[in-house]
Amino acid sequence: MRIVLLESLGISDGVIAKHAQKLENMGHSFTAYEKNTDPAVQVERCRNADAVMLANMPLSEAVIDKAEHLKFIDVAFTGVDHIPMEAARKKGIAVSNASGYATQAVAELCVSFMIQLLRNVNKTEKRCRTGGTKDGLIGNLLCGKTVGIVGAGAIGKRTAALCKAFGCTVLAYNRSKITDASVVDRQVSLEELLSSADIVSLHCPLTAETKGMIGKEQLALMKKTAFLINTARGGVVDQDALAAALSDGQIAGAALDVFDKEPPLPEDHPLLHAPNTIVTPHIGFASVESLEQRADIVFENLYSWLEGRQLNAV
Repeated sequence: MRIVLLESLGISDGVIAKHAQKLENMGHSFTAYEKNTDPAVQVERCRNADAVMLANMPLSEAVIDKAEHLKFIDVAFTGVDHIPMEAARKKGIAVSNASGYATQAVAELCVSFMIQLLRNVNKTEKRCRTGGTKDGLIGNLLCGKTVGIVGAGAIGKRTAALCKAFGCTVLAYNRSKITDASVVDRQVSLEELLSSADIVSLHCPLTAETKGMIGKEQLALMKKTAFLINTARGGVVDQDALAAALSDGQIAGAALDVFDKEPPLPEDHPLLHAPNTIVTPHIGFASVESLEQRADIVFENLYSWLEGRQLNAV
């Protein structure tokens, strides 16, 4: 089998070399490339590939069309909205992901965002660096707050559990019934969650149903003192509506690790200039421990597929 890795997995060259050697000893070829989003380059690199590995780089649909031998796409990421899934299904190409590798990392970042927003860390740090004080910026505790979790999958549940440890009341909105009642106090409608929560944290995948699910009407339901946190997918939120809600003081603030496009963002992106906003360039999954676990999962996916068993099938 001809196996192609289209971008770095964030692990050492030594680890990649060990896997390459193992695959070659098994009779397969392995080629690793630097990231390139040019469809023509992707097509050329994948033209003869039987299996393609990548992380969160968008994969051109032209690859699916032109790679006549392609049978497996191994995604070193949880979400697959950057993969042309319908085209892959039509050609019978198997797709696996690395579900679970970033659960703790993203949940910890969410709680960090909550505390930073509540304690005015961004504003007080700027004050401190310019000779100022905390006057007028006394914050609030996370303990005792009502946190609304939108999407109670693995990351949503882990975030809920951490919030419970801080003494929060946790509400959750989820399409299916939540069976683990230990981390959620009540499962409610999206409307009730938005109107009741002090902090709304998004943990749903980007699908046709969730695209733009948090828009002008939904933001209008939130308390003026409430915060919105998005570590899920940027497309779940109407970016312009959120920027307007922040500028108008309709909600108190937001923390965003994802946007409608993958960073780097253009300088005029509306959310880069919205008040009371923390922005990070998609760091939720990016811890040393998570990237090591991700590599373990994605190569295990590959070895299992080569043996005729598909793990983590999407």
